[in-house]
Amino acid sequence: MTRNIDLSQVTEPSVVAMRWLVLATAYFTLVLFLIGVFDLLLGLWTLVRSGEFTDPLAVVELLDTVLLLLIIVEVHRTLIAYARDEPVVQIVIGAAIIAIAREIISFRIDEFDTSAEALTAAGGFGILLIGLVIAYFVVRYTETRGSEYEQS
Repeated sequence: MTRNIDLSQVTEPSVVAMRWLVLATAYFTLVLFLIGVFDLLLGLWTLVRSGEFTDPLAVVELLDTVLLLLIIVEVHRTLIAYARDEPVVQIVIGAAIIAIAREIISFRIDEFDTSAEALTAAGGFGILLIGLVIAYFVVRYTETRGSEYEQS
């Protein structure tokens, strides 16, 4: 006597458990975001009280925190979209663009041993940013075209 196993029944508990773990991670990113906002406000308050709000390096550090918070928001959006079975590629590419922008904004030439290394890193960041922006618009265009075909 041969028993046929229904794979959907066997895998369903795993799918449900993964969705709950993804949602728990989404709530964890929400907590991280709240901590980050508190840290940002504290940093801004410190800059204003100390008078360093005109120091470009201090402002860049604050902007770095803002961009990190945006990355956390994009990760949260990705987790929520994944839990809802919505497309996540465009959100992931958007988060990558923000991450590269963060690296470019906080880029310091003096962190490299030679100017050739700094130039190579800067070129790599530029190429990566251009590639991600192109990918973002390609995905956006194809998702828009796909939804137009579904409606007709």
